[in-house]
This record gives sequence, C-alpha cells and structure tokens, in this order.
Amino acid sequence: MEKTLVLIKPDAFGNGDAGNILKRYEDEGFKIVAAKVMQMDEKIAAIHYSEHREKSFYKNLVEFMTSAPLMALVLSGENVISRVREINGATNPANAAEGTIRKLYAKDNTQNAVHASDSPESAAREIPIFFSAIEIFELVHSV
Repeated sequence: MEKTLVLIKPDAFGNGDAGNILKRYEDEGFKIVAAKVMQMDEKIAAIHYSEHREKSFYKNLVEFMTSAPLMALVLSGENVISRVREINGATNPANAAEGTIRKLYAKDNTQNAVHASDSPESAAREIPIFFSAIEIFELVHSV
C-alpha cells in the first residue's frame, strides 16, 4: 500500500483546523498510520526543504514552518500520493479548486495549511525526516 507524508502546517494546526483536515483524509478512505505533533526546528526545515535552499522564498518558509507546532502524518491508501495532492488543492489557495483543503483553510502560498509528498521518491525521503527508525519500523509492521 502506498504511503505519503502530510504536514498540517502551523497555520492550520494553530487555527484548530487539524481535526477537519484529518476527518477529510479519513473520509476519503486513507488510513492514518502515524501521527505526531511537533515543533519543526531549523535543522529539520533545512533537510526537508533542501531543494528550495537557493530560492527567494526559502527564508520566509523556514521562519513560518519553525514558528509554531505542526502535525506530521503518514497516510496510506490506494494512490494516496496523487489523491492527497488533489484533495489538498493548488499551492496557491487563490488557484485551488472549491472544496479542497487549501481553498478552505489556507491564507497564501506559504501559509497554505498542508504539505504532501509529491512522488513515491519524495515520500521515501520525507517520512524518515519526521519519523524515527523505530517509528518507521512500527509503521511498516503495523500495516
């Protein structure tokens, strides 16, 4: 079964939207196989967003993502990566389709409620950033 990393970002988590977002994923038939609330630090942000390091928005993104707690999730399900990205909507909430998570809960390109892995390779890279080897072992053996 395919797995993906989802982050409920500090804006949505702080606004109390996590429950609605989790319910949406579950209503779509995805299984939450791992979840934790955490505060991202600059080291984790640098690893997670390494491909954006030279981009103009990187500094603001790291400041935002380290500003308050977030919720990290691993979801599993059939075609979970592509389906979650569709449910989340366009990165810019102004361009997101009606009913998508970003249309409902996002403010702008940075404070856009959620992050989700964009490919199986990204999921394989991102999940270990947020979940330890022990957590991954338990994740693999619980499904």
